[in-house]
Amino acid sequence: MTSWTWRYERTDGSVVADVPAGTPEGFPAQADAETWIGESWESLRESGVDAVTLLEGERVVYGPMSLHPPA
Repeated sequence: MTSWTWRYERTDGSVVADVPAGTPEGFPAQADAETWIGESWESLRESGVDAVTLLEGERVVYGPMSLHPPA
């Protein structure tokens, strides 16, 4: 079974390793991952995450997607 995960990134593209406690490590379906990010993006941004990339296993599905409002 493939796991859907988010990669949490800073503006420079580096990976954020210290995501907030309770952040799920994986999701059983793409829809679950997307629902969760839709509900959690503000708290992630406040904790220092600037963008996210959705992965299916090792494959990039899309991203990076900014968590900041358009300029």
